[in-house]
Amino acid sequence: MTSDTSRSLADALSAGPVVLDGGMSNQLESAGHDLSDELWSARLLAERPEAIVEAHLAYFEAGADVAITSSYQATFEGFAKRGIPHERAAELLGLSVELAREAARRAHTKGVSRPLWVAASVGPYGAMLADGSEYRGRYGLSVAELERFHRPRLEVLAAAAPDVLALETVPDADEARALLRGVRGLGVPAWLSYSVAGDRTRAGQPLEEAFALAADADEIIAVGVNCCAPEDVDSAIATAARVAGKPVVVYPNSGEAWDAEARAWTGRSTFAAEQVAGWERAGARLVGGCCRVGPGAIAGISEALRAA
Repeated sequence: MTSDTSRSLADALSAGPVVLDGGMSNQLESAGHDLSDELWSARLLAERPEAIVEAHLAYFEAGADVAITSSYQATFEGFAKRGIPHERAAELLGLSVELAREAARRAHTKGVSRPLWVAASVGPYGAMLADGSEYRGRYGLSVAELERFHRPRLEVLAAAAPDVLALETVPDADEARALLRGVRGLGVPAWLSYSVAGDRTRAGQPLEEAFALAADADEIIAVGVNCCAPEDVDSAIATAARVAGKPVVVYPNSGEAWDAEARAWTGRSTFAAEQVAGWERAGARLVGGCCRVGPGAIAGISEALRAA
């Protein structure tokens, strides 16, 4: 099911590059919303859903073709810690998809004529812990235990009919195995995107081995990296394209570093829209930004890719 178009995202990727949005949290914070909470932007699903629509709309108007929902940190376990019961948590997960759909409708009303898609974000187990462990992996859980954690949320998000599931910021090949099992039979395509450091996952596995897991997964329409430094993207594109044989997805951070203890970003931005033409030439087909990459940068990415 697509936003006012019968063309699937997979078909679009086979025809050329597609622009992803940027960081949800930084866009919400720039609008004055306090995200100093373990639920992060997912808290606003219950408290300020209109703010999430406005954030998605800003990215669509900047040139993004795909909105990634605010469900990255939305889990049944995380909501339960806040006293939100299972049934209400399921409603909020579904709402994350509907809010992105609403933003697409508004964008079309305001004159955006291109196809727009919605990707339901599925963050790693470590995102629920809210202690920075999504940048380390190795949680001490088996693949089967991780699959049991992810499957209920995947089922609810798939039932909300997004165009694609974004299995993102995955730090560990074992968690990727669990997610690949979890998406089987859901009837919704997915992309698999690792958080990396150099040529390895955050848990230390070689990217060649990590990307190979998705090669034979029919549900996976793109493989790549996100929430990493921009300088880690180039080699990852080449490896993903060679090993997985699928379109490559890349959406790095600004280049700043996250201090989990201080819950703050440090360092300077090294992200430049001029880099994306090289990424596209290397095989990237789904390109955007992650943390600290806002609508201005997405506009630059859109211009660069549409001019290529």
